[in-house]
Amino acid sequence: MTDTQVQFDQAMDRIVDAIDRSSSVAVSVQLRGALEFGIASGELPAGGRMPSVRSLASRLGISPVTVSTVYAALQEVGHTEGRVGSGTFVKSISVPANQVRLRELDMRIAELVELGRDCGISPAELATRVSMSSSRPNMNMRLLIVGNFVEATEAYAAALRPHLAHGDTLSVATMDMLENVAPDSVDLVISPRSLLKPARDHFADTPITGVTLIPDEATRVSLASLATDAEVVGYSYFDTFVTLMKAGIRRFGPHITELKMVVRGEPGVEEAIASADVLVYATGAEYLLETLRSDQRAFEYRHTPDIHSVRKELLPTIEAYRTKILKKRRGNVENFRKQLG
Repeated sequence: MTDTQVQFDQAMDRIVDAIDRSSSVAVSVQLRGALEFGIASGELPAGGRMPSVRSLASRLGISPVTVSTVYAALQEVGHTEGRVGSGTFVKSISVPANQVRLRELDMRIAELVELGRDCGISPAELATRVSMSSSRPNMNMRLLIVGNFVEATEAYAAALRPHLAHGDTLSVATMDMLENVAPDSVDLVISPRSLLKPARDHFADTPITGVTLIPDEATRVSLASLATDAEVVGYSYFDTFVTLMKAGIRRFGPHITELKMVVRGEPGVEEAIASADVLVYATGAEYLLETLRSDQRAFEYRHTPDIHSVRKELLPTIEAYRTKILKKRRGNVENFRKQLG
């Protein structure tokens, strides 16, 4: 078994353990939300094999039809893919290597070497010229990152900008701001996987790619520093996030013995928060700070882009789309020239 699959199975164990049958949130909603956010956060890494429908249904004590419906929904929005005879796997968000294109590249290199010889340039000198030329196509990308909350999405953008190519721009929009964004003003949309479907609904003709998120360092440090006997309440803004948030708290605060999860709007939330020593609140729930006593501690459960995944997956994807857009534009110019005769 690969290290990726071991990591994947451990994350699935945490998600299964975090499912709360007594919660007011339906198990199917908890499961889908946990899997979506697990994929978006990197907890369930690309390439990992999902448990079979029957095995997961058995572990959760629910109908296989329920699990099958959740799996189908994940596949429909592009989070997973089914492989005949192998199972269901989390899809990679990067542009896959294409052997046909690599062979085409080899052919073009051979043609370039031949052209160089015709011009009296040796292969060594040609290699020097190539190394001195720009490694990036001459085009600045207009990027947009989307999220649920302005402050958090701005933080995602701030973490990504230092890794972008010079001249590329990255703007920010929340989901309720998308109607004010003209699709033709953006070359590529970057989205957490949990928001890919609504983003695609708005940007039907604009390419969209996912970004992997992980709990940020401040969140991990805060969880690790909690006292063992502290009564901790985790507050989820969305019911689909509660299970993964619980699994994350358990992962980075395994020593915590008293943990209760609540969801915005469900009965008993105020009483649960009032009885807590520590409140761990999801992004968007900052308003709860005004309701706390002076002896209660609180901190935000916040995510940040996984820079390893950014370098390995997101940046190559941006370059691939840059090349694709340039090629399309050049093709349009050539067609226009042909039409002119």
